[in-house]
Amino acid sequence: MVPDKQLKFDNAAVHNACVTKEFFQENNITLLDHPACSPDLNPIENIWGWMAREVYKNGHQFQTVDALREAMFNTWSNVPTSLLETLASSMPKRLFEVINKNGGATHY
Repeated sequence: MVPDKQLKFDNAAVHNACVTKEFFQENNITLLDHPACSPDLNPIENIWGWMAREVYKNGHQFQTVDALREAMFNTWSNVPTSLLETLASSMPKRLFEVINKNGGATHY
């Protein structure tokens, strides 16, 4: 039988989750109780939306996968700092709204 300590490091998702939870607990990190996979609390969803609008701006279509890939990487490299700052600063409002809606949909 393999000791429990070793089982936690075998890269199985459930074991990694235990390690993560232990880390947070050992380091006195309080996690927010929010709906799983909530797009309202995941600003990267806003960035993906911005990127899609930029890549396909003016109805642009791509003839090759390589051309689309290049446009995506170029767009990713040019995400405006102001967008990132706006999304980061909106987190307290997002949290407040999700709490007030009991995990329901928000305007974000």
